[in-house]
Amino acid sequence: MRIFDPHIHMTSRTTDDYERMAAAGVRAVVEPAFWLGQPRTSAASFTDYFDSLIGWEPFRAGQFGVRHFATIALNPKEANDPRCRPVLDLLPRYLDKDAVVAVGEIGYDSMTPEEDEAFAAQLALAVAYDLPALVHTPHRDKARGCDRTLAVVAESGIDAGRVVVDHLNEVTVKLVRDSGCWLGFSIYPDTKMTPQRMVELLREYGTERMLVNSAADWGRSDPLLTRATGEAMLAAGFSDDDVDKVLWRNPVEFYGQSGRLDLSDLDAAAAVDPQTGNSILRGGS
Repeated sequence: MRIFDPHIHMTSRTTDDYERMAAAGVRAVVEPAFWLGQPRTSAASFTDYFDSLIGWEPFRAGQFGVRHFATIALNPKEANDPRCRPVLDLLPRYLDKDAVVAVGEIGYDSMTPEEDEAFAAQLALAVAYDLPALVHTPHRDKARGCDRTLAVVAESGIDAGRVVVDHLNEVTVKLVRDSGCWLGFSIYPDTKMTPQRMVELLREYGTERMLVNSAADWGRSDPLLTRATGEAMLAAGFSDDDVDKVLWRNPVEFYGQSGRLDLSDLDAAAAVDPQTGNSILRGGS
């Protein structure tokens, strides 16, 4: 089972997680820019953070045979903080970088006017830089937030097929499917989606334009829940090809639209334990 996690916050994870992920079949990840768990006090903090997403994290992942890509943006939560708004002027510096495969996470947290402005401005950047967009839907009032999200996407002029609307559930899936956007689902231990609920949605809506991620971050989360979802799919009667489509080919197709998704020689790349120098089994079945 080969896995591409299309939304995971590895900055918040340890190198032990990379080793476990590699052994479970995770070969590539996309790490979206997000908040630190506490307020940043200046745009300079983002500069350091963005630099780590395109420098340090790819190096750290590569030690375990995992290919690391990033999406760059001012996240919705911090779009409300006037100290962070100058970040919008910094983004062009990073959107030209080879390892940046989308603009994100953008969208809504509390659905404020400030978030409206930042969302629209960053969709415009996605169009200008010919990049896909990764959109965060609010954790509260999801149906209204999803409606508002899709309206802003439509107004922006970006092709719906270049947008993934993430953190969906049973309430919002049909809205996004009918819009033509890609559908993102975060699998969590206690909140969002479970592997079993995801299987039921795949049964009902099929595997097209479906992205499954762990979104593992600072809170209680599990970077192996992509693997658990694949196993749940197999147990429910889905084929190996179905699992490969959802966990590998779909994210490759979506982020491949950036023209920057270099997965060449991934299978041949040695996964080496930096402590021992020994190869790491990366889960091939």
